Amino acid sequence: MTDFGIDKALQELGLQEVNKGTSTGNLHFSSGDIIESYSPVDGKLIGKVSTTTKEDYEKVMQTATEAFKTWRTKPAPLRGEIVRQFGEKLRVKKEALGKLVSYEMGKSYQEGLGEVQEMIDICDFAVGLSRQLHGLTMHSERPGHRMYEQYHPLGIVGIISAFNFPVAVWAWNTALAWICGDVCVWKPSEKTPLCGVACQNIIAEVLRENNLPEGISCLINGDYKVGEFMTKDTRVPLVSATGSTRMGKIVASEVAGRLGKSLLELGGNNAIIVTPDSDLKMTVIGAVFGAVGTAGQRCTSTRRLIIHESIYDKVKNAIVEAYKQLRIGNPLDENNHVGPLIDKDAVAMYNKALEKVVAEGGNIIVEGGVLSGEGYESGCYVKPAIAEASNTFEIVQHETFAPVLYLLKYSGDVINAIEIQNNVAQGLSSAIMTNNLREAEAFLSVAGSDCGIANVNIGTSGAEIGGAFGGEKDTGGGRESGSDAWKIYMRRQTNTINYTTDLPLAQGIKFDL
Repeated sequence: MTDFGIDKALQELGLQEVNKGTSTGNLHFSSGDIIESYSPVDGKLIGKVSTTTKEDYEKVMQTATEAFKTWRTKPAPLRGEIVRQFGEKLRVKKEALGKLVSYEMGKSYQEGLGEVQEMIDICDFAVGLSRQLHGLTMHSERPGHRMYEQYHPLGIVGIISAFNFPVAVWAWNTALAWICGDVCVWKPSEKTPLCGVACQNIIAEVLRENNLPEGISCLINGDYKVGEFMTKDTRVPLVSATGSTRMGKIVASEVAGRLGKSLLELGGNNAIIVTPDSDLKMTVIGAVFGAVGTAGQRCTSTRRLIIHESIYDKVKNAIVEAYKQLRIGNPLDENNHVGPLIDKDAVAMYNKALEKVVAEGGNIIVEGGVLSGEGYESGCYVKPAIAEASNTFEIVQHETFAPVLYLLKYSGDVINAIEIQNNVAQGLSSAIMTNNLREAEAFLSVAGSDCGIANVNIGTSGAEIGGAFGGEKDTGGGRESGSDAWKIYMRRQTNTINYTTDLPLAQGIKFDL
């Protein structure tokens, strides 16, 4: 296989020693079992990372706690300057980190570069935000009093991220948490641990150059048991967790049990509504990229295409023809559209989904299957599949993290399509393809899409960092990235100042001594 510059990328990211079982990277205390990271691209061992034991975790927490005492006192614009420098380092290492993301996770190289660009973008956003952490000033009912509110950092923010976006989601959280004055402890997915070590190496460089405590950014590695260290720890006031709905419910319950805060970004079951007034070319591009991008392993991937009966056959035929043009193979080869699934467990889940939809009465119109032979030695490459189905099918009601697209038919007006779209447990991303203003506005109205993201004439994936990202219902209700998402990383405090020589009480209460 062509190397595509992987060895050079690993060296540039300071990962040349990971294949010897050594976890490089600032503040990575690890003495536990070894995680071996195999690439789904070619099945080869990339490197080894040691897991974090309970004793290791305690060292991390002590160091993070001490770092917070220093970091919180730095002016927010200075914290923004550190994030700016981190963004500059990412610009220099964009190609190397993008290749690692592609090779360790399996998404296309272009998507890997795009993920690093998201990191750069959120750094830019956070830098500006560091001068805009505004509170409010209110008029007091008592004469000679002033009221206002301000925001203070929470402390240690715990971050649990998923394999499908192994670097960007961490950056969404940590860039905002840092400018808010928090320090971060990150547990990346055990399926993509080297991406975590690479990011830690980059920020470690920035912290050393600025003579700042290493505990501002901490890394722990392992499976869900290591994540439980944070969810149960009262020293972690906020846990931001990205992953399945099942995982999110466990995290939410554990954190709420100790009255902590959780930020949850969980499963999606996203649909595009296609009306008679849609643009067919735009629909095909949006639907196909949404369904097969990252091999269907985005939380915003398009799972359902809800098509009006009058144009159903036309849209179906166009989508099927587009699937014939897909090239499946090494994601580092930019001629390919679709890379592998993350591992063989994901392949098994994909196969079960196709079996299930047939068992429930669905009709597969683009055959799936696992690819084998030269270039597919890892056993993780599958064909994107399309099935005609009903929204009432159990398999359609659940998220399958694989490139399986369900075609659903609706009749009547757009309200019927919206009801079908909303009739699932998840509520992350949604879209409508229409040139009809009334349909678009109905979709965006209070009685329209019940998702956290609702798009018109674009697909369900590809959110920008300027808007708050997240969803409702079983998606967890969290919001990350843009808008005012920064507020969850801080605690609100109301202040009242009396600048008189009297002490009047609120509500006119009299209390004389």
